[in-house]
Amino acid sequence: MKQSPDIEVRDLWFSFNGNPVLEGVNLEIYPGDFMAIIGPNGGGKTTLLKLMIGLLKPDRGSVRLLGHPPREVAQRIGYVPQELGPDKGFPISVFDVVLMGRLKGGGGRWRFSKADQTLAREALERIDMWAYRNVRIGELSGGQRQRVFVARALVAEPELLLLDEPMASVDQKGQTDFYALLKDLNETVTIVLVSHDPMVLSSHIKSVACVSKQVYFHNAPEITQEMIKMAYHCPVELISHGPLPHRVLPDHPGEEDD
Repeated sequence: MKQSPDIEVRDLWFSFNGNPVLEGVNLEIYPGDFMAIIGPNGGGKTTLLKLMIGLLKPDRGSVRLLGHPPREVAQRIGYVPQELGPDKGFPISVFDVVLMGRLKGGGGRWRFSKADQTLAREALERIDMWAYRNVRIGELSGGQRQRVFVARALVAEPELLLLDEPMASVDQKGQTDFYALLKDLNETVTIVLVSHDPMVLSSHIKSVACVSKQVYFHNAPEITQEMIKMAYHCPVELISHGPLPHRVLPDHPGEEDD
């Protein structure tokens, strides 16, 4: 029996201030996938992610998560947006940041239960950050902060984890460690990760969607030449070496040296 997709996008169109951003997008992401969304700045990657989780509404077309409209299953989705978290100088501990993931929304005052605190501890232990629980979030490295923000998403016990540019402030070693963490999480959680730069993609990726108004999906852990030309409008050669690919830009036909 064929599995139902965790994420199903059908004939999706979206524009902003009359300018088309996404056109006729069709995409299916199945349980256990670890998909990277790549493409140039302004190509629609973050917009597509926000449409997937219901933060934006399409002009036409549909999105279903776990068989339902996104807002109906919001509590089953973990989301790590760009530049998440308090100001670096704000005096909040790692543990308190993760506990915030247990907030359910709505008004009134909140008090965290022992069960909430247990889940926060388990999430931090899962990402090897329990020893930093009392450290202020602003004192961590970029890679460590990203781990904490993932833990914040994990305390909601999600079935899907969506991350928008999680490597933006992480050095190369941190990227390698962070991908190792995501690989472990992918054993139980379907993951979608946005990146504008294919250089930061890892061998742990299972599939790739290239976004530049339209979406080109490749059900394999590799980036095809066709996808790169479509998205970046110039010839690019990718050479796999170690945990991260390297990018080489060959000479463009007809160009002369400066």
